Amino acid sequence: MARNIGPVCRLCRREGMKLFLKGQRCLSASCAVDKRNFVPGEHGRDMRTRAKVIGYGLQLREKQKVKRIYGVLERQFRLYFQKAAKRKGITGELLLQFLELRLDNVVYRLGFATSRSQARQFVRHGHLTVNGRKVNIPSYLVKKGDEISIRQKSTKNPFILSSLEEVAGRGVPSWLNLDKAGLKGQIVELPRRDEIAIPIEESLVVELYSK
Repeated sequence: MARNIGPVCRLCRREGMKLFLKGQRCLSASCAVDKRNFVPGEHGRDMRTRAKVIGYGLQLREKQKVKRIYGVLERQFRLYFQKAAKRKGITGELLLQFLELRLDNVVYRLGFATSRSQARQFVRHGHLTVNGRKVNIPSYLVKKGDEISIRQKSTKNPFILSSLEEVAGRGVPSWLNLDKAGLKGQIVELPRRDEIAIPIEESLVVELYSK
């Protein structure tokens, strides 16, 4: 499946905010947004202030933020929107719910990985199981009641263990239950909008796709 493999710090700089694409690095003094808080490119440093974005530009920027936070490309993102639009409920909130229920995002939320890109790699490499069955598809949508576990052969993986040490500071969303000792977690309920702590206005994304 296609994915963005270019430098990701410039994506945060383009949006003018931390999207937490590199895990703990985003919280350190090495964060590119803190060190170079201007848009990337040859003339980025010369732009003292960011141009005010309105209308279509504002909607586009919100869409780009969501795509970059979850690591989803345009075609797949549009499919999530179409799926959300067909469901009963608030389309924007349903869209975020689908993105949150992706297996790679759940692995990140549980603290098994320091970033969604690392979580995606763990899933692709077969380190995770869902209800006891190995799943290596990052976009796999989990459901309420599903149990996500680290495979027995991967329980000594130093990257997974070090990430779990950091989860205490990050915290686990209330819609998930983490068994740190057992290296497993469960979906106890579907995520609500107030439990999805990402700095975006999903209504602008809905407006963009509804034109």
